[in-house]
Amino acid sequence: MNTVIGIDLGTSTTEAAVIQNGKPLMIFNLDNEIITPSAVGLNENDEFVVGEKARAQYLLSPEKTAIEVKRKIGTNDKISLGKEQYTPVELSAKLLEYVKTYASEYLKSEISRAVISVPAYFDDLQRQATVEAGKKAGLEVMRILNEPTAAALSYGLEHMEEESHILVYDLGGGTFDVTLLEMFDGVLEVKASSGDNQLGGKDFDQKIMDWLIGEFQKKHEIDLTKDKFAMVKLKEAAEQCKKALSQNHSHQILIPMIAEKSGEPIALDETMTAEAFEELTRELIERTHPPIDVVLADSGILPEDIDRIILVGGSTRMPLVAKDIEAYLHMAPSQAVNPDYAVAEGAAIQAGIIEGSIHQEDSIIITDVNPYTLGIRVVDNFSMDRMAVIIPRNVTIPVTRSETYFTSSDNQTIAHIEVYQGESSSASRNHFLGDFEIHGIPPKKAKAERIHVEFSYNLDGMLNVKASIPSTGADASIEINMMQEQTDEEELMDVSKWKDAPNAGEFRTIIRRAEKLLKHPHVQNDMSLKETLETAIYDLKEALISEDQELAKVCESDLMYILDEFHEE
Repeated sequence: MNTVIGIDLGTSTTEAAVIQNGKPLMIFNLDNEIITPSAVGLNENDEFVVGEKARAQYLLSPEKTAIEVKRKIGTNDKISLGKEQYTPVELSAKLLEYVKTYASEYLKSEISRAVISVPAYFDDLQRQATVEAGKKAGLEVMRILNEPTAAALSYGLEHMEEESHILVYDLGGGTFDVTLLEMFDGVLEVKASSGDNQLGGKDFDQKIMDWLIGEFQKKHEIDLTKDKFAMVKLKEAAEQCKKALSQNHSHQILIPMIAEKSGEPIALDETMTAEAFEELTRELIERTHPPIDVVLADSGILPEDIDRIILVGGSTRMPLVAKDIEAYLHMAPSQAVNPDYAVAEGAAIQAGIIEGSIHQEDSIIITDVNPYTLGIRVVDNFSMDRMAVIIPRNVTIPVTRSETYFTSSDNQTIAHIEVYQGESSSASRNHFLGDFEIHGIPPKKAKAERIHVEFSYNLDGMLNVKASIPSTGADASIEINMMQEQTDEEELMDVSKWKDAPNAGEFRTIIRRAEKLLKHPHVQNDMSLKETLETAIYDLKEALISEDQELAKVCESDLMYILDEFHEE
């Protein structure tokens, strides 16, 4: 009745584990396999199929099968399966429902509670969506656990007495995380986390696909991207090639009858070497370096102070990953955990701590960090949209921080508190988390009354924001809970036709310069800068379409500032 399982809900695969006799045990699915493909589809009767059955039908019915849903979790994107459209939450729930079913059968007990892992760099929207998927699957989500923390738990259970700094390098199918932890006296303290939610094994597959498409185009003058069935075959072949090159020096890619020309079938036949693959994916590997730098800088730990590097995620099986880490950090990574199972095992350990199946004396105390900055919107002399930081990123949680602000206008009696999460100095470019008002401010001149704002953030992802007026004792608060369903975000305007706007010509040059900068490797490798630049370009185009000349000028100034700052560097 009290069993809580741990689930690693991955981009490519999903695994589950449970604590038995004080140790994590991987759970077998209905196909008697530990690893379940993260695929969901509709069969010929329009019934849902999940896991291996869905993955197997992907080659024949890609239009009725969804893969890599995790990359869309927390967004308003819809995924088409046949004639129907589903949200990422709905399809993730189908996958979790399958996990609930096979875990209940394997353990001979109805499972209704789980700890689910997510990338450390997931924001609150993505975490909320994951919890919502769990609820739809009939699971009470007891805790959302960061994947690198889970992997470190898997390692730490057998190394309770160790004192060390551990770098967890987690490269999965669709996301990348890097986390620096410190272990001492049974305590696992997360020092800093960073990552890239759009970098994973699938991107390495895509590089092989792009190369194959280019070679085929040169030889046969046929564009395979226009044939969805050919693209599915290419995707399958690219993944097989990547895996083969982890063991062999070269691999032949042969796909018979992939296309037709003048009524004759044409085969794709190419050979890729390990060296060519390494060169092809160099920029992807280099994209892992900035998050490593962020983690080291935020934690104040030097590379030579790292005692162990743990690799997690199936994509770390590529030899070029370990080779690059050793070259970059001057330390060979450890094979201390199973890269495929470690996260699920760690989630199970956290589940065991919650349910009490891991005794207190054997337990590990965990501290974590908030991966994104938290703050409120304030008005200052330069902007009405400034993000005032209250809890910086990579601060150990649980944590309580407070700041004092002042009224911004004469006779102000109400303060509107808007809470945001993100790294931009402009509040509107960050994730809006919630808002509330505090009333009863004595009407005085601007800046005469103080407003005290306190943030309390805990391990369950609950953020309590309280505002108070010291002179009267009046207060108000809001609790932002990742366990609650997310509210729908405002739909973005289609800005593709911005060039047709009346004043577009005046701003065409600045937009062209900004879009050119967006393609720069440095910007592509800096997710924060990339997001800021993309948002600034979008804001200007939206202002042009809305024919708001004043706002367009403000957006132009923002873009100029970004361009000037970049070139100064």
